Amino acid sequence: MSAGEWVESLPKVELTMKTGKLAKTYRVDSGKHFRLKDFDPTECGGRSAKEHAEEALQEGIVRTAELQDRLYAQNQWAVLLIFQAMDAAGKDGIIKHVMSGVNPQGCQVFSFKAPSDPELQHDFLWRTTNKLPERGKLGIFNRSYYEEVLVVRVHPEILKGQRTPASLVTKNIWEERFEDIRHFEQHMARSGTVIRKFFLNVSKKEQKVRFLKRLEEPEKNWKFSAADIHERAYWDDYQKAYEDMIANTATEHAPWYIVPADNKWFTRLVVSAVLVETLEGLDLSYPKVDGAKRQELAAAKKLLLKK
Repeated sequence: MSAGEWVESLPKVELTMKTGKLAKTYRVDSGKHFRLKDFDPTECGGRSAKEHAEEALQEGIVRTAELQDRLYAQNQWAVLLIFQAMDAAGKDGIIKHVMSGVNPQGCQVFSFKAPSDPELQHDFLWRTTNKLPERGKLGIFNRSYYEEVLVVRVHPEILKGQRTPASLVTKNIWEERFEDIRHFEQHMARSGTVIRKFFLNVSKKEQKVRFLKRLEEPEKNWKFSAADIHERAYWDDYQKAYEDMIANTATEHAPWYIVPADNKWFTRLVVSAVLVETLEGLDLSYPKVDGAKRQELAAAKKLLLKK
């Protein structure tokens, strides 16, 4: 049974109880034998599943808010969500809808575009390292250091502007960057940062539909850029780069989730399921109050009641 059929077959009550199973369906924690074509961007559970999923998403949002509050109070773990995708795959919508119940005080969102001049004065991991979430915080990267093995790989001429010594730009540069990323993510995991990476897998056909909407609907015109059409011409190159990237950087401690993105409601459900599963796996709890603190609280309460 596919994940979509599984969603459709579940009663409403069971859907939210089994989001962990839904999350695991799209998890890739080893690159061995990984092929992007094995993941269908159109997968979903049909109209019936959509009705159930909307309710489940709302419950997931509520559950995320509860768990995030504990994450913030416990102040030990940090959680980093990384979103990578082709243009118009729905990254902004995911952040807006799935994170709608999150307390802004405990969440940090950063979008990464072309590196600035000061950023080019450092290694390719520097600008994102500066934005990593603090303990107790939920961090979201809309694009990330992975752009350095995606857009830079598809357009290798960009390397010339990155000021890396020419002797270091060899045929092995992508394998070396994959290695650097794996080590970096392992270090972060060992330091208490939980990393979950999402590739929003949109089809070329659906991307075209969304681009046309941006052109035809005035309220969406601002989202369109001529550069989007330019990059679309490199679709096959990007697919190969994504496949190689995921195969080389999917690990147990920093897995990728290949999320079907042609149906936005299903995309949001899967991301929500992964987030809830991740937070629940941390055994989060509010800090315990010791005896001395309890006496202090009792004294404060007594004082307040007198006035």
